[in-house]
Amino acid sequence: MKKPRPPPAFRDLVDRYSKSLDKILRVTATTEDGRYMHFDEVRPRDPPPGLNHEEWWLGMKIARHAGAKPLPLTDTRGMPFHYVLTPGMHEALHIIDSKAAGRIAMPEQVTTPGPRERFLVSSLVEEAITSSQLEGASTTRAAALDMIRFGRSPANKSERMIFNNYEAMAFIREHQRDRLTPDLVLQLHRLLTTGTLSEDAVGRVQTPADERIHVGSNVTGEVLHTPPPAAQLEERLTRLCNFANAQDSKEFLHPVIRAIVLHLWLGYDHPFEDGNGRVARALFYWGMLHQGYWLFEFISISAILKDAQAQYARSYLYTETDENDATYFILYQLDVITRALDAAERYLEKKSRQIAEAEQALRDEGKFNYRQLALLSQALRKPYAEYTVKSHQMSHKVAYATSRADLLDLVARGLLDELHPKGARGMIYRPSKALVSMVR
Repeated sequence: MKKPRPPPAFRDLVDRYSKSLDKILRVTATTEDGRYMHFDEVRPRDPPPGLNHEEWWLGMKIARHAGAKPLPLTDTRGMPFHYVLTPGMHEALHIIDSKAAGRIAMPEQVTTPGPRERFLVSSLVEEAITSSQLEGASTTRAAALDMIRFGRSPANKSERMIFNNYEAMAFIREHQRDRLTPDLVLQLHRLLTTGTLSEDAVGRVQTPADERIHVGSNVTGEVLHTPPPAAQLEERLTRLCNFANAQDSKEFLHPVIRAIVLHLWLGYDHPFEDGNGRVARALFYWGMLHQGYWLFEFISISAILKDAQAQYARSYLYTETDENDATYFILYQLDVITRALDAAERYLEKKSRQIAEAEQALRDEGKFNYRQLALLSQALRKPYAEYTVKSHQMSHKVAYATSRADLLDLVARGLLDELHPKGARGMIYRPSKALVSMVR
C-alpha cells in the first residue's frame, strides 16, 4: 500500500484563497452524494463550478472544522484526534442501535438457550479464524473448525493463532461487564499471543529497551505509521482504559463510536511487539458488549475486514494524514458493522433452514423413535451437549435398559460418539462429526 498524499495545510489554503471565500463557504463537509472524502479521493473528481481542487478542499475543511468534536486520543505531538457526525453516520448508528441492542423480533437461534449456544460458538469460531487470517494465519477454515469443535490441539503457528483468538473472544464474553484496566488488556494480549510470540514479549507493552515496532508497507517497504515512543505507552494505555470506561466524558459520545475509537486508539499506539491488530479488534468487541450491544456475541467484523484489507489500512492512513480526522476510520468501521449485521441475519436464516431440513431428513428416515428424535433435534442445535444413559432416562421417564438401547442405537448409526473420560463413572455420549456436519 502507498501512503496517501497529505492534504495542503489548512492555514496555507486560507491565505491563498481568501478572495474566493464566498464560494468556498458554501461547500459542505461531504460531496453531493454524501461521501466524506480524503484529499486523495477529491483530486480525481471535478470540483464545483468556479472552484479549483484546493478551494473545494478548503471549503470542505472549513465545514468540517465547524462540526468537529474532539477525542481524548492524541498523536505523538500531543495533538487531539477529532471526528465529524455526518448524516450517513447518524443513519448507520440508528441501524446498529435498532438491530444490535434491542431484543424485539430476534430469531429463536439467539434467544433460546440451546440454539443460542450453537450460533454463539459458530460466530466465535468465525471471528477467531478471520481475525487471525488478517494477521497472516494460513490454515484452512475446515481444519480450524475441526480443531476448535472437536478439541484437537493446534498443529502449527497458524492454528495456534486461531485457537488463541477463540479463547480471547470467550474471555471477552466473560469480562464484558468488567471495567477495562491495563491488566485486563495485558491478559488479553497474553491469550492472543501465547505460543506465537517469544515468551518475554507476551502480555506486556514495549519498553524503551525494546526495538520499537512500526507499521510498514509489505509492497514498498515504506514506513506507513510510527507509533508513540515506548516511554509513553503505559500512560497512554491508562488513558485508553479511562476512555473505554467513560471516565473522561464531558459530553455524550455514542457508545458505538466509543468502541470504534478504542479500536483506532490501540491500533495507533501499537504498544505490543505483535498482535496489535487482534487486540484492537478484541477491544472493539469488549466495547460493544460492555455497552449493551449483546448481538455482537454473534457478529464477525473480521470476516468483512478480511475481504477489504486495503480499505481497512487506508482508513487508518486517511485519519493520520488528514490532521487526525478519525471520521474516515469511524465511517469505514460503521460500514463494516452494518454489513456484518446483514451477514449475520443471512447466516441465521440459513442455519435455521439447515436445522429444519436436517430434522425433517431424520424424521423421514423412519428409523428413530420419538425419544431419539428429541435428542437428535437438541444435538443439532447444541453440538457440544453431553448425554448419559441416566440423563436420557430421566428426560423421557423410561427404563434404564430402554435408555441405553436408544443411545447405543444412535452410536451404531454414527450419530453419537461413545466416550469414557478419565475419572467418569460411566459412558458419555456426544454428537458425532457426522451429525454436527448436517448443519454447517
